[in-house]
Amino acid sequence: MRFPTLVFDIETLTDLKAGAHLYHLDLPDDDLEQALTKIRRQESGMDFQRLPLHEIVCISGLWIDEHGLRLFSFSQEQYSEAEILVRFLSIFDKRHPTLVSWNGSQFDLPVILFRAMYHGLSAPSLFDQGELDTQKRYNNYQNRYHHRHIDVMDVMAMFNGRNFQKLDDIACLFGFPGKRGESGYQIPTYVQNEKWLKLTSYCEGDVLNTWLIYLRWLLLKGQLQPQEHEQWIQSTIHYLQQNPSHTEFLQVWQQTSQHTPFTQHYFSPKFHDTSHD
Repeated sequence: MRFPTLVFDIETLTDLKAGAHLYHLDLPDDDLEQALTKIRRQESGMDFQRLPLHEIVCISGLWIDEHGLRLFSFSQEQYSEAEILVRFLSIFDKRHPTLVSWNGSQFDLPVILFRAMYHGLSAPSLFDQGELDTQKRYNNYQNRYHHRHIDVMDVMAMFNGRNFQKLDDIACLFGFPGKRGESGYQIPTYVQNEKWLKLTSYCEGDVLNTWLIYLRWLLLKGQLQPQEHEQWIQSTIHYLQQNPSHTEFLQVWQQTSQHTPFTQHYFSPKFHDTSHD
């Protein structure tokens, strides 16, 4: 395990103001959203909006270092999109973590890039590819074959788009909680109704599922030995037990862990924790 490691995820909704400017639309918000969706369907045959029009409403992360684990979220409950980005990007000015994501190479990082540029922000620690620091020419956050940023979806697909899998499917298959019946389509509703705890819990849930799958990938690669893998699993369970907002995640995990022989013992009282905390 490389320290520090940062597992992250973002949640977004359509930036109606930017979309109206881009397509020269003068409509009420409800009509505007429908119009942007219709335009997108005509452009691409799908509802999923163009990356530059994804406004970031939450960034969540799990920070892992020699001291243990720490979950955090920056959301629009307290910060504007620009402030969320400033806080997240400042992490890379202070430390240079191994970055871990699910589909981060194709979605999260490009969205962060577009939205940071939209707000006129500078983020050389994240986006430098050797122009400022020559060492980053050979190990940066953008190159999919470097290990400064590990997109777990990408590496598990062996960098072949035909093999891409959904986070929810792989999490459930491996005995983890998955999205627990929620979906990203609910994000606009959470924001509109100011259900900020729901928003951050959903985003942090994706981070946790990614973290658990990443641990399994490290085990596969031999970068974690079986005992170390067990220790990190128990450290994660112990950490979440101290975090009331993830009681449901733990409850679902306890149930889903019974579906695979490899994970059935995770919540066994006979297991003695020798965690990293």
